[in-house]
Amino acid sequence: MTGARLRLVAWLVALAGFLTACIPVGGPQEDDGPAASASSAASVEAGPPEDASAGTALAAPPAPLEPATTPSPEPVPAQAPAPALQPFALNLYREGDFVPQYTFDWCVAASIQMAHNLIDDTGGGTWADAVQQGELWEMARARSSDSFNGANPFGWAQVLTESGMGPYRVVSIADYGEAVRTAARAIADTGRPVGLVMWSGRHAWVMSGFESMGDPRQFADFSVTGIRVLDPLYPYGSGQWGPSPVPNSMLTPGELATQFVVREPRRWSSSLPAGYLLVLPVAA
Repeated sequence: MTGARLRLVAWLVALAGFLTACIPVGGPQEDDGPAASASSAASVEAGPPEDASAGTALAAPPAPLEPATTPSPEPVPAQAPAPALQPFALNLYREGDFVPQYTFDWCVAASIQMAHNLIDDTGGGTWADAVQQGELWEMARARSSDSFNGANPFGWAQVLTESGMGPYRVVSIADYGEAVRTAARAIADTGRPVGLVMWSGRHAWVMSGFESMGDPRQFADFSVTGIRVLDPLYPYGSGQWGPSPVPNSMLTPGELATQFVVREPRRWSSSLPAGYLLVLPVAA
């Protein structure tokens, strides 16, 4: 009985050793192959970030995208308002510039003398002598041609030019308002007086200044409100055309229009069209 039991125990021990050799010690182990490495790497990348306190910096989150903006247009500067017309006045007249005509024929010669006085502010002397006036009339008549054997606007302009006061030229302007504006603009531009052919071509006055709304040198739309005049026939005047204004009088455009009228076409021979005649200073 004892021997049989011993053999059974020995057989069991041998069987146990055999089974032990077939089972790996320590239980199942993880595969160290490539798949495990890939899986491990994937879990690290997908896992939570490491704590900064453990010595590994956290990755900065990506900056948010700013919305695209359209540049604002440059502001357009506001234009300054056009300057308003202001009252303007210019007067060449000084005491002593007026000269009367010494005969009823010598109005052009007297007007030439007054033009000299208005222009010459150098103290060169006043032209007022009767003998000189007669000489100027003869000069103007010699440079004129008309059926009345007198001095016409062309002779008037030529003597002004030859006497050192020019250049002057004769112009005919169809519109009264434009004729007055042209005369005012010429005085402002040149600083010299304008000759006015009065009484439909029968008489001579000098325009020595004016008043206006706006300076003609700055505003194309200026308007003349007053005209300074010298009539060499003062104080006599005309029974047909009216009294002569006091020297250096300021006439309104309406008052001037009673004596400054369109030249009579047949009054003297000329290629100029009928209109309001000016003996006009022009720039040198």
